[in-house]
Amino acid sequence: MKLKGSCHCGAVSFTLNSNTPYPYQRCYCSICRKTQGGGGYAVNLGGDFHSLKIKGADDVSVYHARLKRKGEKRIHTSTGQRHFCRRCGSALWLYDPTWPDLVHPFASAIDTPLPTPPDYTHLLLDYKAPWVEVEVKAGRKDKQFAQFPKESLLEWHQRHGFAEADD
Repeated sequence: MKLKGSCHCGAVSFTLNSNTPYPYQRCYCSICRKTQGGGGYAVNLGGDFHSLKIKGADDVSVYHARLKRKGEKRIHTSTGQRHFCRRCGSALWLYDPTWPDLVHPFASAIDTPLPTPPDYTHLLLDYKAPWVEVEVKAGRKDKQFAQFPKESLLEWHQRHGFAEADD
């Protein structure tokens, strides 16, 4: 699926291809919550990094989160690159060179109508703010995880029949 996205002020727009366009993951970590706001969580999609085309790239800035591992005093810098508009602050996408073929646009920046997922995966709940309530609609089979689920974006899409299995 071809996705089109942009920032709030219009200085940055982008397109990319995604075979995992369902916005089903709700991340409650402090990084997503504080860099994106809204709902106490953020939603990432998956996309092909090599298909990413950007207009207004001069207005894109990058933030590397500062992380503290459990039991350690030292803070280290994340390899993940959170891209945002330097003019309006809109979060756009996450890229991590550890996985050079992937890019994760934030669903909040996507202008293309996205498909509605049949269920949600709520992750990193150990880090959610106390004021945030995890909403699960009656009859849905949402999953909740204190940390990361073992199932990847692609595996979730495959399990639901929304992406082809790798050969």
